[in-house]
Amino acid sequence: MEVIRCRVWGSVNRSFFWRTVGFFSFMLSSFFTGWTLPDVDLVWGTSPPLPQVFTAWLVARLKGAKFLFEIRDLWPAFAIQLGVLRNPVLIRLALALEKFLYHRADRLVVNSPGFIDHLTSRGARKDKITLIRNGVDPAMFDPTSEGAEFRARNDLDEKFVALYAGAHGMSNDLAVLLDAAELLHADPRILFLLVGDGKEKPNLVLRATEKNLDNVMFLPPVAKSEMAEVLAAADCGIAILKPIPLYGTTYPNKVFDYMAAGRPVVLAIDGVIRKVVEDARAGLAVPPGNPRALADAVRTLADDPSAARTMGLRGRSAVERDFGREAQAREMEQLMREMVRGRAA
Repeated sequence: MEVIRCRVWGSVNRSFFWRTVGFFSFMLSSFFTGWTLPDVDLVWGTSPPLPQVFTAWLVARLKGAKFLFEIRDLWPAFAIQLGVLRNPVLIRLALALEKFLYHRADRLVVNSPGFIDHLTSRGARKDKITLIRNGVDPAMFDPTSEGAEFRARNDLDEKFVALYAGAHGMSNDLAVLLDAAELLHADPRILFLLVGDGKEKPNLVLRATEKNLDNVMFLPPVAKSEMAEVLAAADCGIAILKPIPLYGTTYPNKVFDYMAAGRPVVLAIDGVIRKVVEDARAGLAVPPGNPRALADAVRTLADDPSAARTMGLRGRSAVERDFGREAQAREMEQLMREMVRGRAA
């Protein structure tokens, strides 16, 4: 595999303006890079955001290649429900672009079964949609590891560590997590560890400081290659999103990471991912947006570490069986080969 990097200006972790600059600069740089490449059989575009997928479609058409559109996020629907995208003109343009790409793609790939109804409601043909479920590479994680070195380095001692690892953004509803930590402030066993970065992190740190939440620790993001050590040091993993109906359609990455690490999931997300966790008996699901329920779930696991460990190992078995990246890669390869053979025919 040869990777050709394209120039990007701006930053996805700064303001909406700079994220927009970053996305559109990649849209342009990737178009000119793709346009100059010889012998293109297939162009694979992935969203979000949508503008770069339009670039992928345009390159495919100019090259006479097949166009595969992978949908990892229901954009702009999520942005509209979250209130990030409010301008009526921009909303109409975004919805029109979404529908255009669904119609023009030769094949559509979704990573969650919850996305399929949305795509068909927006005019996508069901026979063009392929489900290749999100998942994880279990080999990246050792469920028997206890992350002793990481725990010692960060003075975690004998704490029951409830870990949130990932983006600190508007969607992640981490203010609710801080409210849960406040409810458990009197329990000296439990520590909430938040690892990552994002637009909301300064506000979250300030809020935790103002409330004197010494049972909350913030750490900077780490490379994916180092996440195994972080998850090994945790006693449970927290997955949380705002209580927005469309978020019930998602298969979040972090849930599969927690399961692969053999850690029980405290899940504050409804919908299809809840079914995954409950079917595997790999954790405790609570209503999103409810700090009391979240606090109670963490305390339940802290009260019975043996049961928590059993949940975690059941989660590990489930991802090995049903959500391994190797099987998903074979599915994607098979789809791409079918598309290229169709082009040759």
